[in-house]
Amino acid sequence: QVQLVESGGGLVQAGGSLRLSCASSGRIFSRYEVGWFRQAPGKEREFVATINWNGGETYYADSVKGRFTISRDNAVNTVYLQMNSLKPEDTAVYYCAADWRGGRTQSDYDYWGQGTQVTVSS
Repeated sequence: QVQLVESGGGLVQAGGSLRLSCASSGRIFSRYEVGWFRQAPGKEREFVATINWNGGETYYADSVKGRFTISRDNAVNTVYLQMNSLKPEDTAVYYCAADWRGGRTQSDYDYWGQGTQVTVSS
């Protein structure tokens, strides 16, 4: 079983930066693909970024490519999402998810964190 906890959310002005962390207590986390998703009020949960087990492959949604960077440090069981040049439309609850195979849709992941709120003011 994999347990995930997100942190690092908060309120920032447009153009600012935040770094989200996804920490795992799971004993096999280092072998899992991890994805970041976000959900704004009244909207469907959408894919943001994913990283494979060794960090060698990453994918980004077009809306965040060039601004966000996903990375992982398996030595401390943590995946990061560095968010730069934030826009008001980035406002959402951000979730990390893990699975032994991974993917780019919500149904591809078995394990989810509780989410962390990111609010970007104009």
